[in-house]
Amino acid sequence: MVYHSSFIDDEQITKACGCPLLPLESHIKGPTPVSEQDSTDIVDEAIAFFRANVFFSNFDIQSSADKLLIYITFYINIALKRVEGCRTLAEGTKAITNLELEKVPVPGENGFPFPGLFAHPQSQKEAELLRNYLKQIREETNRRLLSVAYRSNGTPNKWWLAFAKRKFMNITIP
Repeated sequence: MVYHSSFIDDEQITKACGCPLLPLESHIKGPTPVSEQDSTDIVDEAIAFFRANVFFSNFDIQSSADKLLIYITFYINIALKRVEGCRTLAEGTKAITNLELEKVPVPGENGFPFPGLFAHPQSQKEAELLRNYLKQIREETNRRLLSVAYRSNGTPNKWWLAFAKRKFMNITIP
């Protein structure tokens, strides 16, 4: 059974291309609304559910937040693949920062991993809003992922990095 997001579709949540712009507990600049302190956000859910959800080749979408959960889970898989060979936290940070600097594709562009998951942007403004949101999500995910992928002494956590070998939804990571 796939773990779904606890965030429900709400008419008050802004969407871009069908992707809900859910609040994040983040200090990174971006279009995301800031959530309350000590509350669980979508990045926390994605990291918590990652090791279970990565085993599934199908994902029954129950809400638009599940679409974002799928995207973040796939991104975590890519990030773990990048830090897989890094033996220290410093090396992992460098590898994941390089991933962060790559261009973030939006639906309809080459490189977007899930055609059909989100609608194509209706305008350039909507495309940029989604791109900036996904960039902020990626940066926040990187920051939190490093704290679980590496122990406090800077050595790799094999119970996390072992999942770099898994393929989420049977998608091969380049």
